[in-house]
Amino acid sequence: MNTVSLIGRLTADPELRTTNGGTPVCTARLAVNRARKDGQDQGAVFIDVVSFARQAEAVAEHLAKGRQVAVTGRLEYRQWEAADGSPRSRHEVIANQIDFLAKPAGNGAAEPQPAYAEGEEPF
Repeated sequence: MNTVSLIGRLTADPELRTTNGGTPVCTARLAVNRARKDGQDQGAVFIDVVSFARQAEAVAEHLAKGRQVAVTGRLEYRQWEAADGSPRSRHEVIANQIDFLAKPAGNGAAEPQPAYAEGEEPF
């Protein structure tokens, strides 16, 4: 089973682009806090989250740096060659569902709002 569930804050505004076929793709970087069992903070882990189609458009339109989100999806590993010929790789979460949680501090709280993947029904 390949299922990932995360809650964190966006480290930058989401980036929306389209594939050669015209499908919207949105990439966002999520900071997820790490805490030890004794409650001590150990910093954060930074994870790239990718969404597609209507969900990508909703994320790009409604989310911004600092916004808290809950993400459910699957983990994928990509490899490619950079322009200089060096090998590159990255783990990323392909989102099935992104729930919009609290706004950044100072902007008040928001009700959770799901951004459903294409073909999913909200009920």
